[in-house]
Order: sequence, then structure tokens, then C-alpha cells
Amino acid sequence: MAGYWIALVDVHDPEAYQEYAKRAKLAVEKFGGRPLARGGRKVALEGAEPPGRVVIIEFDNIEQAQACYNSPDYQEARSYRADAASGQFMVVESLA
Repeated sequence: MAGYWIALVDVHDPEAYQEYAKRAKLAVEKFGGRPLARGGRKVALEGAEPPGRVVIIEFDNIEQAQACYNSPDYQEARSYRADAASGQFMVVESLA
């Protein structure tokens, strides 16, 4: 079953965030991740609209998604995000 990274990200420093995004993309590709949504238009249907960007990345399975997040490549990328953005990150397993 596929695993999905879901991130709600509020970017404070767009220039520094660009460096994170560039490095994170390489790590995600290395683990076979496929971006499905990355900061496009969003419409709140119930409750408050989430701040900032919504990112959804599909992996072949939840273990692959976790391995990418925990990899040295992604953790290095993550260090560039530390002062540039805040957010919530999770992995969700698909139903089928």
C-alpha cells in the first residue's frame, strides 16, 4: 500500500526555503517519491484554511516514506528548513 507524506508548511523565509526545497527534492527522488501536490491553490471546505503550503508526496509504501524522511540526505535538507519554515509533517498509509 502506498504511503503519503503530507505536510502543512508556513514559509517565513522564501529564499532560504528554496535551498531546502532543492535538496529535499533530490532526497525524495532517491526514494522514489512522486509529488502529487506542492503549494498549489487550496480551498477550505470546513474549518480554517491551512496556512501556507500543502505538500503531498506519494511513495510505494509507508516504510519507503519513513526511510526517506530519516535518510541523511533528507535530514540535511531539513536543516535548511529549520529557520525558514514551520509546519506539520506526517506519513499516511493508503487504503489500497
